[in-house]
Amino acid sequence: MEAAGPIEQSEKKITCSLLAAVSVAAIGSLQFGYNTGVINAPEVIIKGFFNDTSLERTGDYISKSLLTALWSLSVAIFSVGGMIGSFSVGFLVNRFGRRNSMLLVNVLPMVAGLLMGFSKMARAVEMLIIGRFIIGVFCGLCTGLVPVYISEVSPTALRGAFGTLNQLGIVVGILVAQIFGLDVILGTEELWPVLLGFTIIPAVLQLVTLPFCPESPRFLLINKMEEEKAIKVLQSLRGIQDVSSDIQEMKEESAKMSQEKKVTIPELFLSPSYRQAILIAIALQLSQQLSGINAVFYYSTGIFEDAGVKQPVYATIGAGVVNTVFTVVSLFLVERAGRRTLHLVGLMGMAVCAAVMTVSLALKKIVTWMSYVSIFGTFAFVAFFEIGPGPIPWFIVSELFSQGPRPAAVAVAGFCNWASNFLVGMLFPYAVKLCGPYVFLIFVGFLIFFFIFTIFKVPETKGRTFEEISSGFERPAVNGLAPATGNKSSMVELTSIQSKEDA
Repeated sequence: MEAAGPIEQSEKKITCSLLAAVSVAAIGSLQFGYNTGVINAPEVIIKGFFNDTSLERTGDYISKSLLTALWSLSVAIFSVGGMIGSFSVGFLVNRFGRRNSMLLVNVLPMVAGLLMGFSKMARAVEMLIIGRFIIGVFCGLCTGLVPVYISEVSPTALRGAFGTLNQLGIVVGILVAQIFGLDVILGTEELWPVLLGFTIIPAVLQLVTLPFCPESPRFLLINKMEEEKAIKVLQSLRGIQDVSSDIQEMKEESAKMSQEKKVTIPELFLSPSYRQAILIAIALQLSQQLSGINAVFYYSTGIFEDAGVKQPVYATIGAGVVNTVFTVVSLFLVERAGRRTLHLVGLMGMAVCAAVMTVSLALKKIVTWMSYVSIFGTFAFVAFFEIGPGPIPWFIVSELFSQGPRPAAVAVAGFCNWASNFLVGMLFPYAVKLCGPYVFLIFVGFLIFFFIFTIFKVPETKGRTFEEISSGFERPAVNGLAPATGNKSSMVELTSIQSKEDA
């Protein structure tokens, strides 16, 4: 076996500059996770705030149906904002750059935090709802900006591992929200505005630290034509002086882009060069949201209560801890096992766990110990989600496209993720009423479908440059780069991966 050359060694080198850049960017992901989970704990208290406000304004409490509608609006408006924000990513990153876009949008959580934090003092339900919408727009932007920035500053050999930090930020944010939402911390009638307004703190932290992080070298070279700046940034990120291989790859990508006109969202679907890649990107986003992960978190408290857990909220936090731990596990596995493999393992594992949960929920009144099986199934379901369908769809979209179509593709993928998230949130309660304990069979069907889709359509991107990956959609399979279309191409892909690992 030959010793790794200096270029290969630099590809796996983690510098302080690189680690700082991806960590600061991941604050945006933490914001997304925090504001996703923060609204759940104080539900009863906030509904009381709605009623008290109505009593002061009209002299009467609002009806039960209107109260439910107001609460649903407060929760769902976050996803609506997310859809709008995710669709605006392409405009921002091309106009202001990756880092500067993240810097600019931090004004949104500051405004949203002030609105939500002072809504109780002002006795204004409208302030809370508008604040939730604004923070939703910000989080929608983050779901596009953060993965793009991280993927473009990371070396090829570490792109998957650092891409997983996006999901790690999300799950840590959810866990922090669950802990802060406890009634012994901020989940009280007096402090819930602080709980919602806390989003200002990470926004300030990112505003202070982002100026010290570099702009994406790909943006500097390809979009701004500033080669000297790109070289200096790469030297800092890679920790070596010779970055000629990175520069050459970017120049080749730039030359290819110069022969193409600007890629619009309709062209992603109309052009044969992009159509298959964008359909794969959309399918991966749908596989995340239609896996049933949000439904499991919705159902988890009830499962733990049925099992006799005295404080089910702490068991739910336990699920959040599992969420975080297995995201870290994925971080270490993604560059060894590959994106496609982990996604397949996660999908099939979730399908099996969902089937187990269905059986245990159906039999829990007949067989008492089935409740404990359902708890184990819940934790395992969450673990398998974070191995594959949780982190991988976010960053693989950036890998499937070259610099030209990437912003538009990220915008479309993000919009689809938020839209499916919104639909699951709106329709799941009705599905529970209709199907009862068998509701998870719906997700079993989705998981099996996406498992089959991944086998035949999703390529392995581990260790490939952006140019190699995007080229795989434009010509017949070369070293397994093209999407698998059958057993033969799958074997070519697996053989290529194994050969690369053995080298």
